[in-house]
Amino acid sequence: MDLILLIPAGLLFFIGLINFMTVRNPWDYSQIDEKLSIHIPLRNEESNVQALLENLSQQKYLSNAQFFFLDDNSEDDTFKLLEQFCERVPNFHLLSGAALPQGWIGKTWALQQLLNESRGEIVVTIDADVRLQSDAISKAVNLLKSTQLDFLSPYPAQLAHTWSEKLIQPLLQWSWFSTVILRFAERSSMSSTVVANGQFFVVRRSVLEKIGGYRAVANKVLDDVALGRELVKSGSHGTVANGSLIASTRMYSSWAEIQAGYGKSLHSAFGSLVGSFFAITFLFVTGIAPLIAGITGSEAGWYAFAAVTLTRTMSAIKAGKSGLDGFLHPISSALLIYLIIYSWLMRGHIQWKGRTV
Repeated sequence: MDLILLIPAGLLFFIGLINFMTVRNPWDYSQIDEKLSIHIPLRNEESNVQALLENLSQQKYLSNAQFFFLDDNSEDDTFKLLEQFCERVPNFHLLSGAALPQGWIGKTWALQQLLNESRGEIVVTIDADVRLQSDAISKAVNLLKSTQLDFLSPYPAQLAHTWSEKLIQPLLQWSWFSTVILRFAERSSMSSTVVANGQFFVVRRSVLEKIGGYRAVANKVLDDVALGRELVKSGSHGTVANGSLIASTRMYSSWAEIQAGYGKSLHSAFGSLVGSFFAITFLFVTGIAPLIAGITGSEAGWYAFAAVTLTRTMSAIKAGKSGLDGFLHPISSALLIYLIIYSWLMRGHIQWKGRTV
C-alpha cells in the first residue's frame, strides 16, 4: 500500500522539479520583423471587447503585424463594439463570421475563417478573455524563433478570485507541470506528450497549412490539444512555456461557469471513458488517498501528501502565486473528479456561448 502512494507522488515530484528548473520563459522582447497575423475569435464577448482591444492596441516591437477579429454570429453587441474601434486602427481588421457548417464547432470554424483571410508567416491566436503585457507577442514570437520550434503556447496566469476558482483553476497548470517533462516533449514525436493551450498560441503558418489548417480538429472541443497532436503527427515540434509574466486570464467567475466550462470539455480530455477512469484513479491515488492514509497513521501517506503538495507549490511559484492553496489539493482533486463525472453525464447538453456543445 505504501508503494502505491509513494511511487506516483515521487514521480510527480521528480517531473515537477525538472520542469521548475527548465521550463522555458519568454524573455526577449526585441523587434519582430516577420509578417504576423494575430487572430482573435469572439462570440458574445461584449463585456470583454473594450478591454481586449485597448490591450492589443498597445502591443510593441511588431513592425509588420495585422490583427484580425472575427465576430462569430454574436447575439449581443460584440460586433457593434468591434466595428466602432477597428475602424479607427489601421492594422485592426474586422470579419463577420459565416454560418456554422455541419461537422465544425464554433471556435475551430472561426479560426479557419481567420486563417483563410490572413497571410502572416507566423500566426498568433488569442482568446477574448486574455490580457497581454505590451511586449507579450514579441516575447512569445522571439521564443518560438530562438528555440526553432514550430508552435508554442505561453501559458497565461490563471486568475482566480472566488474559492471555487482557487480550488480548480491552479490544477490546469499543475496537470502538465507535474506529468510531462517539457524539454523532452518539445522534441518528441509522440502525440501523447503534447501540451498546448489555445488561449495564447503561436504557430508557423507553414506547419498549420501542412495539416489543412483547423479542418483536422474541426469538431474537437479541446481543439488546442488536438491541434498540437496533429502538428506533432505531421512532424512538427512545440511545447508550452511559462507565460504567467506576459499574459493572464480569468476564465470563469463562479462555480456555475466552472461547471459549464469543464462540463463541456472534460469528457474529451482523456480520450475515452476508460481514459477518464484512469484519470479519476490517478487523482484519487495522488490527491486524496495520501491524506486519508496519513490521518489513519501511515507515515508513507504523509510523505506522499508532502511530495504532491510541493509539486503544487512549485507550479504556483512559476505562475507568480504563493502556493498555499496546494494544501487544499485533496479538495481540489475531489472537485475535479466530480467535474469529470459531471461532464460525461451532461455531454451533448451543455450550453456554451449560446450553443449546445
